[in-house]
Amino acid sequence: MKEILVFKLFIIVFITSSTAQVKVANYSIGRYGTERYEHLSFWIKDGKRNYIEYLYGAKPKEIKLIFLGQTILNDKRYLKVKFPNKYVLFINADGTKLSVNDEKGKYSKVFTWEYEGPVNGIGTYCDICAENEEEAIQIVKANYLQ
Repeated sequence: MKEILVFKLFIIVFITSSTAQVKVANYSIGRYGTERYEHLSFWIKDGKRNYIEYLYGAKPKEIKLIFLGQTILNDKRYLKVKFPNKYVLFINADGTKLSVNDEKGKYSKVFTWEYEGPVNGIGTYCDICAENEEEAIQIVKANYLQ
């Protein structure tokens, strides 16, 4: 009897966790595998904002950013994120691109949608990734800029 109960709990947990709707919008600047590479991932789970990730460098180092909400600057809506070291960035949707700036204007870059999947038949398809720049910007706008 105990084994059946444990098995049923396992099935419920497995089904519940495997049916969670996860999507990610990936943006980058620079070329992957180089020191100038930077990457932002905007994750949603079950239709709700989940977390934002920042990666950088030739062997990308991963940092989870803290979402601080939204703000209006120069009549434009920005989302505000903070690094663990307290550095703050402002991110604005500009067409299908992301304009990313700091408060002092020292950091000002434009990130574009990053395709993650097979190239010339090589690589793995990403089920959870936004399939194009329109879907990616919609994920950011609907879940982080509303």
